[in-house]
Amino acid sequence: MSRTGEMTNVLWLQGASCGGCTMSVLESGSSGWFDELRQSGINLLWHPSVSEETGEEVLAVLKAVRDGTVRLDLLLLEGSVARGPDNTGRFNLLAGTNRSIYSWMCDLAQRADYVVAVGSCAAYGGVPAAGSNPTDAVGLQFEGGDLGGALGANFRSRLGLPVINVAGCAPHPGWIMETLLALTSGDLAVTDLDAYGRPKFVANHLAHHGCSRNEFYEFKASAETMSQRGCLMEHLGCKATQAVGDCNQRSWNGGGSCTKGGYACIACTSPGFEGAQNFLETAKLAGIPVGLPTDMPKAWFVALAALSKSATPRRVRTNATSDHVVVPPGRSGGKRAP
Repeated sequence: MSRTGEMTNVLWLQGASCGGCTMSVLESGSSGWFDELRQSGINLLWHPSVSEETGEEVLAVLKAVRDGTVRLDLLLLEGSVARGPDNTGRFNLLAGTNRSIYSWMCDLAQRADYVVAVGSCAAYGGVPAAGSNPTDAVGLQFEGGDLGGALGANFRSRLGLPVINVAGCAPHPGWIMETLLALTSGDLAVTDLDAYGRPKFVANHLAHHGCSRNEFYEFKASAETMSQRGCLMEHLGCKATQAVGDCNQRSWNGGGSCTKGGYACIACTSPGFEGAQNFLETAKLAGIPVGLPTDMPKAWFVALAALSKSATPRRVRTNATSDHVVVPPGRSGGKRAP
């Protein structure tokens, strides 16, 4: 329920999007997202993928919100805002309205108590903004890592907050729902957001925290090819030590994560992640990974890595380059590999 005791009205629109954020949030709640919404006192005014309303019914909802006859508590956008061509937004029209998502968002954002960007495309431009960006795709309040975007750097919603960026490609369903619930109860202030507009309950963690491969990371025992059990940072492009998110501290779809599934973290919660040349190859300079933990001096990391490798137990080193446990743990911990 909202602070007034009424149902919280939520409107969800989709811009330049693959629909993955919707697919993610549908996994939310033990009995499903729709039941969770009802239990939380949230009224979904309309969602383009899951709502029954079509045609004139949708137009009536949008016009009522725009005209202020229906209260808009939370306005959500999934997908980036395609501003092209020539700032008209007509690369991405909302069907049946002859108006662009860009235009609708600029109007509706003025009516919303809070505006939420769901996913890194809505937050920063994301995948549609990669490369030459022919559609001039941007986030709601960021263009990559720079303030601005579709609504402008100075935008504030009716209750005084900038756009809240629930970043990720796709974001965890818990991140989305916990953000909505915090806003519904008035428990999310501007001080609860980081410099990129991400809620700190997500941004104060790293994807590295809780990774099942952390023993291999500690000894710098690295996988050399996909499917091996070792740390993915040194050779296979993993950015978990730099990427914000509690991805390895809460389960996805019952128990998974990218690194647990054998895939390197691509830092999808960060602006500009889509610009990587090769997601599965670690960029290096003089043999040293360019992307090191952000809060550790490079010289310290190199020195500690050399020390760690010299102390690597045989079990850890052997298992790192295998797709299964070759050497099980022993009481003595094993001997260091030659």
